[in-house]
Amino acid sequence: MKANIYVDGFNLYYGALRKTPYKWLNLLLLCQKLLPNREINRIRFFTALVTPLPHNPDTRNRQSAYLRALETIPGLTIHFGRFASHPQNWPAYPVTYPVSGEAPQMVRILRTEEKRSDVNLATLLFLDCVDDDFDEAVVISNDSDLALPIKYAVQRFGKTVGVINPQRYGKPSRELLQAASWSYRKINRSVLAASQFPDTVATPRGPVTRPPSW
Repeated sequence: MKANIYVDGFNLYYGALRKTPYKWLNLLLLCQKLLPNREINRIRFFTALVTPLPHNPDTRNRQSAYLRALETIPGLTIHFGRFASHPQNWPAYPVTYPVSGEAPQMVRILRTEEKRSDVNLATLLFLDCVDDDFDEAVVISNDSDLALPIKYAVQRFGKTVGVINPQRYGKPSRELLQAASWSYRKINRSVLAASQFPDTVATPRGPVTRPPSW
């Protein structure tokens, strides 16, 4: 069975990889372990280039090293959204009221949001349906915003679409479970551990090494 894999990069990172030693993840190995007996036709990886902050200046370098490693995987393509950062005023937590009956105490924060990755994923899933590019699609995400495109890929195009939840904690999205043909409720840490790149990966631009601070 020919399968296309659609990976929500930040959902995977914050759900399964952050604060673990498994960030140097080979997505092809992961898919082969999670989806035996499938022919992996292509992997689409959706992300955005991070903006380093003063307390963590090497963030972009670490991400760039990982993206270079991913580019060595046959059939894998990287699709970029963008980050938007802007200051906002939000109520402090716990909420306090300096003057009874008036506005709560506010704090100024820098809010950073990833834009377009979910739209990019949904769009390419639909285009691949139109092109009859796969027998089965697998979405690695727990983002309920993807429930509608998955539902229509199943109902309108007659495709099998599975969902793999990368979140270690909390419940899988009910909307995704209802829309998908099948689901995995989480990715075991043992599978992540067995799906790592070697510490140094040969690339067309020269070797790239796993960041030591990861």
